[in-house]
Amino acid sequence: MIDVAAHHPPTGPPRSATKAASERGSATVQTAMLFPVVLLLVFGIIQGALWFHARHIALGAAQEGARAASAQGGTGADQRAHQFVRDLTGGTLIRDLDVGVTSTTDTVTVIVTGRAPSLVPGSGGLIVEQSATATIEQFTEPSES
Repeated sequence: MIDVAAHHPPTGPPRSATKAASERGSATVQTAMLFPVVLLLVFGIIQGALWFHARHIALGAAQEGARAASAQGGTGADQRAHQFVRDLTGGTLIRDLDVGVTSTTDTVTVIVTGRAPSLVPGSGGLIVEQSATATIEQFTEPSES
């Protein structure tokens, strides 16, 4: 039996060279298409972390304000909450900070709202709102049994 392929060498460039030449630069194009998606994902993660951290600070401020207001005759919950945010962040993490205090005869609720910083220029930032409720401390006369 005669091997036909051995007697007739293939003409033209090898198949692998033709395929490689047609795909030249495809990695660059794929990277250029994928890079904005990866960048958007990274910025989204950072933005989420900033928002979560701002929520955590707002919750701490609300708890600190509620703690100050729950003491017998306690006042200054809003000042204490503002001071808490200034002490931890220098007042730069939560913009448009607003502290609201409502109370009943037994409890006090402090609501802290503001805006977390945004990585998107011109956007107002994500809204942060946290609240804390505490029981108002009251001295009572011992009951006689």
